[in-house]
Amino acid sequence: MTNVARAACAYAGAVFALGFLLGMLRALVLAPRWGELAAVGAELPPMLLASWFICRALLRRWPLARAGRYATMGALAFVLLMTLELGLAATFGESPSSYLGRLADPAGALGLVGQLGFGLIPWLQAVLARRH
Repeated sequence: MTNVARAACAYAGAVFALGFLLGMLRALVLAPRWGELAAVGAELPPMLLASWFICRALLRRWPLARAGRYATMGALAFVLLMTLELGLAATFGESPSSYLGRLADPAGALGLVGQLGFGLIPWLQAVLARRH
């Protein structure tokens, strides 16, 4: 397995695990009090900040040889994360079409934007590293 694949798998897995924990807090505590959209909005900044630090740590462990590999890592991690999310939804009895349909409501769309941000973090870290 290449460093790109190792880093992408570890990145997606770690962020998924953290998202599972924060998602329980969001669903059980925040959403009933604030509504789903506000709860997702509150969850998103800590998730992206954690994603940043997780990615940075993993890239220290598995450095990538070329700049383009960072974008590949992010894209692969995004696909893996979405696959894990779909699998989790299926575990709770949700159909794939229902899961994808939820991405169109405001809270789901905001969550998807966050997941896209997660996928861009490796590339963004590479761009910022080249500037220094």
